[in-house]
This record gives sequence, structure tokens and C-alpha cells, in this order.
Amino acid sequence: MVDDEGDPSTRELRVEQVQREMRERRHAEESSDAEAVAEHERRAEKAAYLREKLADRVRAENEASEQDRGQA
Repeated sequence: MVDDEGDPSTRELRVEQVQREMRERRHAEESSDAEAVAEHERRAEKAAYLREKLADRVRAENEASEQDRGQA
């Protein structure tokens, strides 16, 4: 789903971050070089962080929507 300005939805972004995190964790497990393992783990952690921030955004948007409905 894409909004009116062509930006991907928050849900799509969350799915993308979950996929990225899983992919990077898999790469870390498959890597034999310690430096590569650390790099993939950092990337996986960044994806997890972004996923959590997107979840926070969804919660905030839902709360704002509920408040707007309560005031209408």
C-alpha cells in the first residue's frame, strides 16, 4: 500500500525491516569471518531498532486517531 504522495505505508516499512533483520542474521550465521559476522549483526540490530521505531509510530498514530474520534 502506498499513500497519496507515493510513500510506502508504515506497515510495509515494518515488513521490510523484519525481512532485512532476518536476512542479516542469516548472513551473520553463514559468515566465517569475525569481522563480517559483526557487520551483519550490526545491520540486523539496526533493522530491529528501525522496526521498533516504526511500531512506536503506529502506536502513536493509533492513539492520536482515538483521541480525534473522542473529540469529534
